[in-house]
Amino acid sequence: MERPASSVLEEWRSAGRSIPEYAAELVEGVAARMPDIDRVVGEHAEEWTVHRMAVVDRTILRVACYELWSGLPPAIAINEAVSIAGELSGDDSGRFINGVLGRVAREPEGTVESEDNTETT
Repeated sequence: MERPASSVLEEWRSAGRSIPEYAAELVEGVAARMPDIDRVVGEHAEEWTVHRMAVVDRTILRVACYELWSGLPPAIAINEAVSIAGELSGDDSGRFINGVLGRVAREPEGTVESEDNTETT
């Protein structure tokens, strides 16, 4: 069963493990924006629902979407996600992730809900 990343983060902190600041920001940011991220990923993953995706692919997409929305240049976010997919997931995952993130990155600014769940303009 998939455990929330935020609970793993808390376990690591309680155990005194060192967690890089950026890693903690990603975990907390993805957790806070999960409904928005999953909605957008689902809208851009042709013929796939988020929960049917492989756990690794779904996780990579969630992190990369958060990075895109946080201002990381699309080329960097997408290239890193594709690279990680090549190392950790199936043979076709890189192409799938590249396609989904390419569509997400082309989405016009202002169409993604902000953190307070109101539309931005």
